[in-house]
Amino acid sequence: MVSTTETHRAIEAVWRIESARVIAGLTRIVHDVGVAEELAQDALVAALEKWPESGIPQNPGAWLMGTAKHRAIDFLRHSSLVDLKHEHLGRELAEREMEVPDLAAAMDYNIGDDMLRLVFIACHPVLSTEARVALTLRLLGGLTTAEIARAYLVVEPTMAQRIVRAKRTLTDAHVPFEVPRGSEFTSRLSPVLQVIYLIFNEGYSATAGDDWMRPALCEEALRLGRILAGLAPNEPEVHGLVALMEIQASRARARVDAAGEPILLLEQDRAQWDRLLIGRGLASLERAEQLTGTRGPYSIQAAIAACHARAVSAADTDWARIVALYEELATIEPSPVIELNRAVAAGMASGPAAGLAFVDALTNDPALEGYHLLPSVRGDLLRKLGRLSEARAEFARAASLTRNTRERNLLLDRARACEEG
Repeated sequence: MVSTTETHRAIEAVWRIESARVIAGLTRIVHDVGVAEELAQDALVAALEKWPESGIPQNPGAWLMGTAKHRAIDFLRHSSLVDLKHEHLGRELAEREMEVPDLAAAMDYNIGDDMLRLVFIACHPVLSTEARVALTLRLLGGLTTAEIARAYLVVEPTMAQRIVRAKRTLTDAHVPFEVPRGSEFTSRLSPVLQVIYLIFNEGYSATAGDDWMRPALCEEALRLGRILAGLAPNEPEVHGLVALMEIQASRARARVDAAGEPILLLEQDRAQWDRLLIGRGLASLERAEQLTGTRGPYSIQAAIAACHARAVSAADTDWARIVALYEELATIEPSPVIELNRAVAAGMASGPAAGLAFVDALTNDPALEGYHLLPSVRGDLLRKLGRLSEARAEFARAASLTRNTRERNLLLDRARACEEG
């Protein structure tokens, strides 16, 4: 017999998979993402009450969707009674019913399009980037408020307020439940991809806290990216982003040791890289390149990641090609961070003195003030040049700037190694 605890775990797993589909379908019916989430939560509560006694249904996703459908119909009928007290609202209701003559059938309509609409709502420009990230993880990732708060190192009430404000902002702004078209689609797609990549990056290299990585965030971002690629199959940058995340995620096992301490790229055991994810990433990159003659920023970064993935050993890496790819990236998306990455590649391709020249040109850039990777990279190049005292100072400075405990320890270890010669 299945225990209640096991049933609850199964429900959590089903919810994580199905919640976005349910909320997306409900949002199209009730035209309010906050109400839709409440109704979907009602369906979840019903599952928690019934499944421990009746057992998990054969198709749990369909059960949740059907229950949510009935909740939505009840909600609209109740709204009808209230609205009928007001003549003009009554007319609006009649028009709505004409638009959706069969609510039950409407719930089953083209769920794929609904998911895409939900992605664009969660990443709407009326929201701040922080709010987009939180709402995307909540609505599309199926994470609880506590899980999102823990991932972003804020207390749960703060994250709860952020999510509530985001939903209220969408309601107040009367954001339509639709996918933008034409040039607006392209412009709105960009922040959607940015939010997904922000989530992935926070999982791949945690900004702060005690852990070097947060794998759950990487998995969520990758899952969202794969869904988006299925929903927008002709958008090259969507495939480029998926390729980038697949290839980077392939290194997850090799990025930390048994104690959770970071292992830098060139020191990783490549036998631990996940060849399945690399294969998927390379296939997505090929798909992106087939769709366009001009690579976008995610496709270029994926091409850089592919250079590392294809190298049998660190010594086999094609650094000259990576330098060229960073130059290409800098022409379409100029940024001091990209220049810093190019400096690293140049240092590997042409020697540390060449890399140091690039880095020194960036030291007075105000955008990099307080950015710990600038002194970290400079320290590494100085160490290779034998300027150990200067390297030690740079590593110590980098350690003072990072908010990640594991990374701070790594940098302090490197500073001590310079002292010891």
